[in-house]
Formats: sequence, C-alpha cells, structure tokens
Amino acid sequence: MSVHRVMGVETEYGIFAPQRPGADSAQLSATVLEAYREANAALDCPEPVRWDYSGTVPGSSTDRRPTWVARLTAQEEVWYRGSSLVTASGARLYVDHGHPEHSSPEVMSPQEAVRYDVAGDLMMQRAMEHLTTSGGEPIVLFKNNVDGKGASYGSHENYLVDRAVPFDMLADALVPFLVTRGICCGSGRVGLGPGSEEPGFQLWQRADYIERRIGLETTVNRPIVNTRDEPHADPARWRRLHVITGDATSAQASTLLKVGTTSLVLSLVESGRMKEDLGLVDPVAAIRTISHDPGLDARVDLLDGRRLTGLEILRRYQFHVLAHLREELGGDPTVLADADTREVLTRWDAVLTALETGSPEAGRWVEWVAKRELLEGFRARDGLAWDDPRLVLVDLQWSHGTPGKGLARRLEARGRLERL
Repeated sequence: MSVHRVMGVETEYGIFAPQRPGADSAQLSATVLEAYREANAALDCPEPVRWDYSGTVPGSSTDRRPTWVARLTAQEEVWYRGSSLVTASGARLYVDHGHPEHSSPEVMSPQEAVRYDVAGDLMMQRAMEHLTTSGGEPIVLFKNNVDGKGASYGSHENYLVDRAVPFDMLADALVPFLVTRGICCGSGRVGLGPGSEEPGFQLWQRADYIERRIGLETTVNRPIVNTRDEPHADPARWRRLHVITGDATSAQASTLLKVGTTSLVLSLVESGRMKEDLGLVDPVAAIRTISHDPGLDARVDLLDGRRLTGLEILRRYQFHVLAHLREELGGDPTVLADADTREVLTRWDAVLTALETGSPEAGRWVEWVAKRELLEGFRARDGLAWDDPRLVLVDLQWSHGTPGKGLARRLEARGRLERL
C-alpha cells in the first residue's frame, strides 16, 4: 500500500478582462492559450502541439450527425482547432466551458501532482505577462472555484483505481471521506449558499454546489462521487475515478494532502480492509454543514446512529489507513513506508492535530485557515461584517494570478504559507 498510483489534477481558471467586463469568456480563454504559445516562441521554448481534433471536428468523416447539425463556418472551425494545446510536459491547455484549463500530465505521486499543478499556474502567469508586454488586451486569471453569484467551475482530480473493486463498495467508502476531506484542503470562501445568499465564511468553495450522492454530471446536479469513467488504460483492469468535490488550492501543502490522502484511502478500499461503515444519513446536507462550520464542532448523523464531527470522521479514516499499512509492512508505516507515503502520513497527522488543538501551524498548511486569519485581521482592523464587499474583494484577490497581486503568493513569499 502506497500513495503511488496514476493520478492527475485539472484546474479551470476564473477569467476576466478588466477593460471589457462583458467579454465572451471562451474567446478570452482562447486568447490566453495563444498568448502562451507566443510567449514560448519568444523564449525559444518547445512549441506546444495542437490537439488533434480530426476525429471529432463537426462535419468530419467520423461525425455521424446530420449535415445541417454538423456544418461549421470556417471561422468557427479555426477557433475550435485552436482551443487546445499539448505542452512539452505532456499537460493539456484548453478551453473548457468558457475557462482556460490546465490538465496535468499523468503522474505517479502526490508530490509530482503538486509540482505540475504549480507549473500550470506558472504557464497561465506566462500567458498573462505576454499579453501585457506585447500590447495585447489585459486578462486576469483567478485560481478559484466560484464567482460568488451562483456559478462554480472546477478543479478536478483523477485516479486510476483497480476495476476489481465493486463500484458500490468504492462509493460507500468514499462518500464520508469526500464529505469531510475539505477540512484539511479547502481553500475557504466568503459567503454561504451558491449565490452567497447568507454572510459568513466557509471551509471550501465547492461544498454549496454539490447536489447529489452519485451521478455523471459535472456542471449541473454535481455529485459527491462522479461516475465518469474514462481510464485511458486497459478498461478491464482500471477504473478512472473523477473527483469533482475539491477546491483549486494555492497552498501547496493543502494540494499535497488533497491528492495524497485520497490516494491512501483508495488503496485502503482496494485492499478490502476498510472495516468500518461511516455511511452518512444525508451526505449532501453534511458537506454543507461541515463546510459552514469553521469552528469544526458541527456533528453529522451516521447511518449507525453515531453523531461525529468531520475531524472525528477523518481520524477514523486515518486509523484504518495506518492499521492496514502496519499490518502490511510489519511495523510503523511512518518509518517503513516509502518516502512519499511517509510524507503524506506525517503531514496528515500534523494537520489534524493542529486543527484539533488550534495550533497556529495550521495556518501555514491549510489554505482556508490562512485565508480566514487574513480576513479576520481586516474585520478586526476596520470593523467589517461578513457581508462587507471589501471582504469579498480580499477573497478574490487571494488567488489573483498576476505576480505581486495574489495574496496567497505574497504570504508564501513571507513564509506564512509553506512552500514545498
């Protein structure tokens, strides 16, 4: 058992043109991709490869739709072909639902997932800088997940999972974990409800947009466990688990825990040694309850009659992961496991302990804690209520992608967010 498996992270960036607030976001996103390509050329970097749409372009010989549906103008087809690039790293940059998206190459460890997630941020930064220096239209990108007015865009994770594990067993074991995982890796948000109907602060941005336990969709009726299954591998052996409940995180330690603990829980489920049923009475209500409680005291109902906090549920998962590793390795897994697994185990325990005890170290590791501390400083200094628009602006500025403007990056530069 290890954190090692094939995995990857996708991030859709919020996008805005300050000089044209009503600009079409899909066209802006295509402009960002072209700016990245031009910036690379100016730096004599490898040319990104255009994505091959030959089998899927409407109107092609493989398009089985009626001609009247498939017909595109020449201008539309040029845009369609230019909406996706493959970088030298194997990552894909493309336009997805009106957002520029960085889809990392497949990697084998959480540490590599963090590295390529940061690389995606730097690619987007390079594109924005090129637009500024070349006289193009200024475009701003945000690494967040909500617009505060009812819309949400995703940061998705993908994991290869053993196909031999029955899907129902996988879903039953994962739901309570995904409902509580944001305690360790949420990015925090000002506002409660999809449209920020109520004032307040919550732990992670996607919680209010989760509407069902299991389902296929990713843009409406979003589920806790998504059933999209495109393994890009032998489908008889592997399942692709597509996780859509997580936040785009700027704190690197939060990103590491997000993918690292998920990989460990998946290994536990694959082993068949998850012996405890942590099923929730109403998981959709529970994810909101836990996210809306920065004090971490809220309890949710389990099917067996227990009422546990989110931290207590995560401790149960940690207990079973450690028990399985101890049995498999014949001793202390924090000593005997591989280095990547040891790092995730050590950090997981340290973060849970810091959150349980209120240790100030939590603010260096957990993004929502760091953001809340910053916001509370503004509230105390200026006497601001949670519905004050200045706090919403600080929240937005947290993930600003322009160098020197993003608050998360500034805290990282000062050592207040750990850089891995």
